[in-house]
Amino acid sequence: MQDKPLLAVVAGHLCLDIIPTISEGEAFEHAFAPGRLVEVGRATLATGGAVSNTGVALHKLGVPTRLMGKVGDDNFGRTILDLLGGFDTALVGQMIVSPGESSSYTVVVSPPHVDRIFLHYPGTNDTFGSSDVPDLDGVQLFHFGYPPLMRRMYVDQGLELETLLRFVKSKSITTSLDMARPDPQTDAGRIDWVTILRRILPYVDVFLPSFDEILFMLDRNRFESLCQRSGKNDLISLVDGPLLGELANQLLEWGAGAVGIKLGDQGFYLRTSASSGRWRGMGSSFVGDFTLWRAREMLAPCFRVDVVGTTGAGDATVAGFLAALWREMPPAEAMTHAVAVGACNVEVADATSGIPSWEAVEQRMKSGWDRNPVEIPLPGWTWDADVGVWVGPNDGN
Repeated sequence: MQDKPLLAVVAGHLCLDIIPTISEGEAFEHAFAPGRLVEVGRATLATGGAVSNTGVALHKLGVPTRLMGKVGDDNFGRTILDLLGGFDTALVGQMIVSPGESSSYTVVVSPPHVDRIFLHYPGTNDTFGSSDVPDLDGVQLFHFGYPPLMRRMYVDQGLELETLLRFVKSKSITTSLDMARPDPQTDAGRIDWVTILRRILPYVDVFLPSFDEILFMLDRNRFESLCQRSGKNDLISLVDGPLLGELANQLLEWGAGAVGIKLGDQGFYLRTSASSGRWRGMGSSFVGDFTLWRAREMLAPCFRVDVVGTTGAGDATVAGFLAALWREMPPAEAMTHAVAVGACNVEVADATSGIPSWEAVEQRMKSGWDRNPVEIPLPGWTWDADVGVWVGPNDGN
């Protein structure tokens, strides 16, 4: 690998996470019934959102990283900056402190064996715009996270988000975008995300949503139908290979270079563009042999761990994938590292303390770390034991 003097920037949504410890006990729906006083343990204060979760993980994985988020000049804002600065003061050199605004926070309710619930206040995230992004000289990779939770990014049919991504691509920088599923009852949940995606994806080299997020945005009727069928909003149990291929193909047609879909404990799905021209325009993170990435379809199973909490699991998976891209790894290796970092994340309650060094991740992978079986139907797929991934029927290699 050649020298990598350039930086990764992680921008977008940032907040303070307040995570009470919730132990094993009665069923969640009974314990959290209206009128109950629920006894919990000590709370963890941690930074949250894509800027913190993905950015700090990239830093811990050895990628030179700068964070680009917005906080208010209040106690929560000062706490966020103190916590992030504790990892490395260089991380926060481009953070924005906005006088008179209130910082964002999230109360994370994460009981054992139950998917987490967020009580979220957007605060300064709603006023973040393209003008908050300074000159990007020396930047190689630009990752933006959670535009559905940032009002200026989704109003006016995503004009501000398009402006930002178009500006970044004009610098020949590799762009990466992660999403979040908005509350259906909010403005972000009611807008036309298909129009926004068609507008922005030509400027997105690597698009990294979760399955439920992208199904919600592309096909709301099917999303609601699958929610009803699952009975508990666990849509991953209803995923199959053809549906993943259908969703990814649509996103590639609209201009994305590579689509990675996070599947919870079922792994990480990747589908990539077949266009050589699209890959030649991917930016400075893809300076190796891009032919290894063209027209690929693969799924990497998760590694087996004892799950303590799932906060930031998707962001950690994204960080593992981007760190592998920065190291010019081929796709199967990048995907496997992505799920390995995600597995390390869920062994602790918060979003970043479980992330080890890159060397520690690789050592654990080489130690015979067991993988979880993939339970979703994959008709026409084959298992490639040499690289540890499932290979789909749309794979061109």
